[in-house]
Amino acid sequence: MSEATLTRLAEEPPAPAARRALGLPAGTWPRILMPLLIGVLALSAWEIAVRVNEVPHYVLPPPSVIWATLRADWGTLSASLGITLQITFAALAVAALLGLALAVLFAQSKWIELSLFPYAVVLQVTPIVAIAPLIIVWVDDIRLALLICAWIVAFFPILSNTTLGLNSADHNLVDLFRLYRASRFQELVFLRLPSALPLFLAGLRISGGLALIGAIVAEFVAGTGGRASGLAYRILEAGYQLQIPRMFAALLLICASGIAIFLALGLVQHLALRRWHESALRREG
Repeated sequence: MSEATLTRLAEEPPAPAARRALGLPAGTWPRILMPLLIGVLALSAWEIAVRVNEVPHYVLPPPSVIWATLRADWGTLSASLGITLQITFAALAVAALLGLALAVLFAQSKWIELSLFPYAVVLQVTPIVAIAPLIIVWVDDIRLALLICAWIVAFFPILSNTTLGLNSADHNLVDLFRLYRASRFQELVFLRLPSALPLFLAGLRISGGLALIGAIVAEFVAGTGGRASGLAYRILEAGYQLQIPRMFAALLLICASGIAIFLALGLVQHLALRRWHESALRREG
């Protein structure tokens, strides 16, 4: 190969196959940079508007003050964040295990599904704000009460999605399994569970944020009695003391945690499906 050809190839942009080899699918950078740009512009406008209009910090603090407060109170806020995340992840794990187990049970018996699924719907449509005080009164252990509240919120999407996935296995493949006299266990493990995996992971991704919401709502209820020390309690505490920058700092940690959970579960979903499912296959171009 001539030196001119090598120079021309070096100057040309990488082909899609080369980008895929580097792990950079087409459109990656715009998906990262555009939201960051919008966020920077929004924060800058917020900062300028507050300073130009001389809005008091106890009404609306600028982002710079919120960031300074977050750094100053990091010790207290990070400890509360750890407590909230412990409840969130525990509730998500219980919701995933129970949701998957019940969905498998529903797939084995239509009568069981018809009998129990309506009660799962009742849990979903019941406002957690209304039943959280009762749960906290009934359960002596405050951590367990918060876990139950967060679990109730996170449970239904996993159960509903997984049940749908188990029942959506290709009927031709189901008939093929039965033609070869596969057992119900083999049909479940080798056909129905792989078919339900994309929907299970989608439900898990939704429930990650819902578990955090459930934990925060439960902490708000428990915090009114001074018995909780999660981020929701810190928000209440800051509100009572008119420490509005600290309130916004705690809210920032909650939002950042929700985004991190969503992205982490999205990564798990991508890694689990990227080599075989259409929703995660990288597109050409």
